[in-house]
Amino acid sequence: MDLKEKFENAVAESKNLTHKPGNDTLLQLYSHYKQAIEGDVKSDAPANPFDFANKAKYDAWSGLKGKSIENAMQEYVDLVEKLKGKEV
Repeated sequence: MDLKEKFENAVAESKNLTHKPGNDTLLQLYSHYKQAIEGDVKSDAPANPFDFANKAKYDAWSGLKGKSIENAMQEYVDLVEKLKGKEV
């Protein structure tokens, strides 16, 4: 199975975790997914200073700037595998 297939499987598996990950882990999943799908963030940060959720998402994704799509995919797969291991 190639990396893209592993990534797609991990995305599907992440939606079926029996325990909801904490906010920090959810931000890691989000940012690695976005980096893997779109590459570096190209939009501006949210203008509304009270839009905390979208600001956190933007910051998490922006923090991966320069990371290759392949590395982001692999790190996403690794994180989902780690989360699945905690469910046992």
